[in-house]
Amino acid sequence: MLRSKAWKYFSISRLIIYTIALVLLVIVTSNLVIVFFSSGSVYSNLEDLKPHRTAIVLGTSPRVKSGQPNPYFHYRISAAAQLYHEGKVQYIILSGDNRTRYYNEPEQMRREIIKYNVPDSVLYLDYAGLRTLDSMVRSKAIFGQDSIIVVSQKFHNQRAVFLARINGIKAVGFNATDIDRRTGIRTNVREIFARVKVFYDLLTRKQPRHLGDQIEIGGGQKR
Repeated sequence: MLRSKAWKYFSISRLIIYTIALVLLVIVTSNLVIVFFSSGSVYSNLEDLKPHRTAIVLGTSPRVKSGQPNPYFHYRISAAAQLYHEGKVQYIILSGDNRTRYYNEPEQMRREIIKYNVPDSVLYLDYAGLRTLDSMVRSKAIFGQDSIIVVSQKFHNQRAVFLARINGIKAVGFNATDIDRRTGIRTNVREIFARVKVFYDLLTRKQPRHLGDQIEIGGGQKR
């Protein structure tokens, strides 16, 4: 009887260990694959970037929960403005979440980037960039771009470039200034699991929540 119980506990413990090991393997593999396939396609030095017609800025809230300015947001806007003024892009898509009438990332991004003397005429707002996957797929399906510069922090650009490429878009990333690891620890932890979600979405053939009418960059109705 005691031997039977001991064997049962041993079997359960072994199952738990195997499960933990499998989860860790999936997490590590997912992250390594994304880093490997985006290697050489994300740039921190502007001079290394070849000019493209269009850049896409990935959205985030302009403020953190405490009400303080979100450095991720402002660094991305600054980087996008730098691309434009250095002649690396002609047009900029501002892609973010517009889940309610009171929360509108693209419009907030537009107001901010105009402060950097980027003309409104070159800006295109993507109100349905609910997730990075949505932003990447919509950049081609809605805005007709099959080659694009993605603007975000490096950790985010790696995932975005990977998503773009598996959806037939020749994307490179321009890395906005990041914040120190200690301050951004929550964001970095979320990113680890977001990369696992990439492969779950691939397996389940996840598509953007919204598509819609096509918008011509450089002509036609902007928004």
